[in-house]
Amino acid sequence: MSFPKYDRYKDSGVEWLGEVPQHWKVLRLGFLCKKIGSGKTPLGGAEVYTDDGILFLRSQNIYDEGFFLDDVVYISDEIDKTMPWSRVLPNDILLNITGASLGRTCLVPDKFVPANVNQHVCIIRLEDQRLCKYVALVLKSSSLKAQIDITQTGANREGLNFDQISKLSLTIPPLPEQRSIATFLDRETTKIDELIAEQQQLIDLLKEKRQAVISHAVTKGLNPDAPMKDSAIEWLGEVPEHWDITRIKWYFDTASGGTPDTSKQDLYYAEEEGIPWIRTTDLGNDVLSSFEVSITEKALCDTACAVLPVETVMVAMYGGDGTIGKNGILAIPATINQAVCGLLPNSSFVSTFTFRYIQFYRPHWMIGAESSRKDPNISQALIRNAPILRPPLEEQNQIVTFIERETTKLDELIAEAQHAIALLQERRTALISAAVTGKIDVRSLV
Repeated sequence: MSFPKYDRYKDSGVEWLGEVPQHWKVLRLGFLCKKIGSGKTPLGGAEVYTDDGILFLRSQNIYDEGFFLDDVVYISDEIDKTMPWSRVLPNDILLNITGASLGRTCLVPDKFVPANVNQHVCIIRLEDQRLCKYVALVLKSSSLKAQIDITQTGANREGLNFDQISKLSLTIPPLPEQRSIATFLDRETTKIDELIAEQQQLIDLLKEKRQAVISHAVTKGLNPDAPMKDSAIEWLGEVPEHWDITRIKWYFDTASGGTPDTSKQDLYYAEEEGIPWIRTTDLGNDVLSSFEVSITEKALCDTACAVLPVETVMVAMYGGDGTIGKNGILAIPATINQAVCGLLPNSSFVSTFTFRYIQFYRPHWMIGAESSRKDPNISQALIRNAPILRPPLEEQNQIVTFIERETTKLDELIAEAQHAIALLQERRTALISAAVTGKIDVRSLV
């Protein structure tokens, strides 16, 4: 769809804005604000977070599309009273100012529960509340994000300070046009968001189907007419009568590793050629053939690390609910750290079948697990004691071939849906940018 343009434009004087409508103003954000500030992490950090109380917003909760509160935390009323400057008010604009999420922003709704922010989230509070919705849209535009990219600082990570935020250049049309732009973008972005949600729902369904294909194949086999027997394991149910029901420890040797002293970077960590060192963050429930960190032979000699062979199946033992059970299978010899358990290859199992079974088993690792840590974790002992099914080798190979074929089809459909989402998100950003920089005139479209 093509959109009309304004009749007359002028040079904005700002390189990344280019020309803007003749009657629009270009102002620094600071001229519009009565507050630019942030909060802090309470003394004690995560140890003082509670399951209810005052909402405590972190950068992982702030997105251009709005608040994501799936992993939100809370603080007590007592702690909240010590942090009055970080209290969020309706119509505040929140902006992530550090790290990988730098530049993500959202507007606080008119009706919102009491909340605070930490030091990674900036509160932008405008003098004229009528401008809030429009300014929040401008901060989502590619022109503003380009400014942020240029002005960010930080030796080890990206970051913005309050002075830099106050100097961001904004295009400000007359108030009636601001309302027209906001109304137009609300309507158009809602349509795009609905399409994105449909694609995301499709991805979720495809991922569920993918997991179901793996789970059924490694626990029921490929022959629907095969005689079955009770596994005597409630969550496993019936399995093919000719399969062995055994335990990992009766067939597999397991291993873990360690972390070389980080203060001895030159001695223990290799910049280029070295021995791959795998952490839980490297595990992606897939074949692992690349790595981010490598260590030296000296590190290998001085630590608990050992080189594990190709086809070792790996399991993440701790790191929180989202990490435990993450898995992978080595396509290269590698070492692992102490948070990863490796199941070494065994001649009674096709390694890829073991890997797929471990993928199926992921939701069940915490059964019987005990932990004195704040984050849940599992041990090598628990992994070794876990049940595993052993079909005949020929059947394992058939199952692996079937899973590879079916998951490849599903992965291609997932990739198509993800590409569609990326295009829709680009369209959303481009539309916002065009409207708030005056590249299109939406007044007649409202």
